[in-house]
Amino acid sequence: MNNARPNMPVAVVGLGLMGSSIVVSLLASGHPVIALAPVPGEKEPALQHIVDLLRHAEASGLLVKGLNHYVQRLRVTEDYNEIAACHFVQECVIEDKAIKKMVYQKIAAHVADDAIIASNTSAIPISELQEFVPAPHRFVGVHWAEPAYMTRFMEVTCGTATDLGIAEQVVQLGKSWGKEPTLLRKDIRGFITNRLMYAVYREALTLVENGDTTLADADKVFRYDVGSWVTLMGVFRRMDFMGFGDYITSFERLLKELSNRSDVPRQMSRMVAEDAKGVHNRRGLYTYNEEQAKAWEEAFARFNKDIYELASKYSEQQLIEAIPYYEENKLSKI
Repeated sequence: MNNARPNMPVAVVGLGLMGSSIVVSLLASGHPVIALAPVPGEKEPALQHIVDLLRHAEASGLLVKGLNHYVQRLRVTEDYNEIAACHFVQECVIEDKAIKKMVYQKIAAHVADDAIIASNTSAIPISELQEFVPAPHRFVGVHWAEPAYMTRFMEVTCGTATDLGIAEQVVQLGKSWGKEPTLLRKDIRGFITNRLMYAVYREALTLVENGDTTLADADKVFRYDVGSWVTLMGVFRRMDFMGFGDYITSFERLLKELSNRSDVPRQMSRMVAEDAKGVHNRRGLYTYNEEQAKAWEEAFARFNKDIYELASKYSEQQLIEAIPYYEENKLSKI
C-alpha cells in the first residue's frame, strides 16, 4: 500500500446496492476492479447494475474516459482466486457476523500478507470483525455513503488492533478517490456519522411523538436551515461564524430539556412491523404513489450530482488555494 497508485488493482466483495456503487467509485478513480459476487446468482444482475451506474456517472460528468474504458477495467467474478493481486479489498456483504467471518477467511486465504481488508459496516464494531483475520493490524473500517461515486463522505475507523499508520494510508487513498475522509482512532459503536444522526433522529422523532411538531416541519428545518450551510462549513465552523455567547446560553437552557430516551420510538417500530421500505415499496413515514416515489428517486440522483460539484468548489484545499486571489482583489480595490 505504500506505493498505492490509481491503477493498483482493488477488490470489492459483495455487490448489493452499496458494493456496486463502491465499484463504480473505484473505477472512476482509475483502479482496475475485481468485483466479487459471493452470493449465488448475484453475478449477472450485479454486472448489469454496475454498468447502469457507470452510465449515470458518465452522464454526470464523472468519467474522464469513455464508458468502455471503465467496463474493460472491471471483472465481475465468483472466484476468490481472482483477488490475489489486490492490495486493498473492500467487504460489503450483509451485516451478519457469521457471514462476514466466512468472507474474511476466504479473502485472507487469497491475498498477500500485506493486503488491507476493509469493512463497510456501520453496525458491527471493527474490533470484533478484525478478530476474524490473520493480520488484524491491517483491518480497518471504511464506511461509504450512497451513492459512493457521487459523495465526498468517507469514514475510516480503527479497531483496537489496527495499525494507525495503515489507517492513515487508507485516508490518503480515500483522498485520491475524491473523498474527504474522517479518521476515527477509537472503535466506538455507530462511528461518527451515525452517532450524530441518531441523536438527531431521537430528538426529532420524540418531538413528533409528543405532538410538538410534524415530520414535514422537522424535515423543513433541516432542509432550509441546516441544509443551507452545512455542506460548506459543518457544525463547529458554523459556531466560529455565529459567535459563542448565544451558544452558552442555549447549552445551559436546552441540554437538560433534550431527550435522553433509550427506547425505540414508536413510529420506527411500526415501520419495521409493517415492512415499510419508504420509496422502495411506497410505504414509509410519508405516503407515495409510484410516480411520486420515482420523482423523489430522480430528484435525489440530480441533487447528488449538483451537491457533489458544489462541494468540490468549497473544499478546505480550494479555500486555501483561493487566499492569494482574495488578497490580490483586496489590494486592487485600495
